Amino acid sequence: MDWGLLLEYGWVLLVLVALEGLLAADNALVLAIMVKHLPEAERKKALFYGLAGAFVFRFGSLFIISYLVDIWQVQAIGAVYLLFIAGNHIFRKLLFKKPVTEEANESGTAAAVEPKKGGFWLTVLKVEVADIAFAVDSILAAVALAVALPPSGMGHIGGLDGGQFLVIFAGGFIGLIIMRFAASFFVKLLHSRPGLEIAAFFIVGWVGVKLTVITLAHPSLGVIAEDFAHSTGWKASFYIVLVLIALIGWFMSGKSIEAHKSENPVREVDQQLGK
Repeated sequence: MDWGLLLEYGWVLLVLVALEGLLAADNALVLAIMVKHLPEAERKKALFYGLAGAFVFRFGSLFIISYLVDIWQVQAIGAVYLLFIAGNHIFRKLLFKKPVTEEANESGTAAAVEPKKGGFWLTVLKVEVADIAFAVDSILAAVALAVALPPSGMGHIGGLDGGQFLVIFAGGFIGLIIMRFAASFFVKLLHSRPGLEIAAFFIVGWVGVKLTVITLAHPSLGVIAEDFAHSTGWKASFYIVLVLIALIGWFMSGKSIEAHKSENPVREVDQQLGK
């Protein structure tokens, strides 16, 4: 793999890690709420078993998706799903304009899991299901980013080029590590700059646009030229817009006043995840 190719793969992996980190922050708050009723020792075990199961699910689903990724119907479903979750989250966020703490405790996914407390294995099962739900959008986003990468010359794993498969797998694996060990950093970041959360979902939507372009360029459809989806101009435009979304999210959000008043979300994650 030459240096140019290595840099392109490294850049996609960096984008995936950053996106996984921002998405994992909300997810970590949800997991903290789900296990907080357990004793500390059981809390750690529940998270470990749940995340171990999520790792197996991510690897297995990625292997299956690798064989389906070239089917335009699968690409279309993935594109619609990414656009839907991005639009739905942004609409709710802008319409209700709740701060990060309220969003985590009163709405969205957290509300769905605040619930009835259960025993150890029931909690493990709930963590497992939540991890699987979290994995869907990140796997689809990773696939959409990686499938346009040029062949790496590393053979094939499943139905994907070896390099593409490893980039997607590495991004998902690092996302799980972030969710378990670095979540408090991203929670604090989102608490101080809440605009980054909206930016993250704009990026998810933009990745959905990328997957839409790949779908429309599929030989079976031919709505746009197949070469366009893999052209240097489109790739450059895609990443320029992606960086602009991230920069706008960073600079336009400013420092949240609430971040100086309370560190509760960070404490919640640190305490419940056993730090």
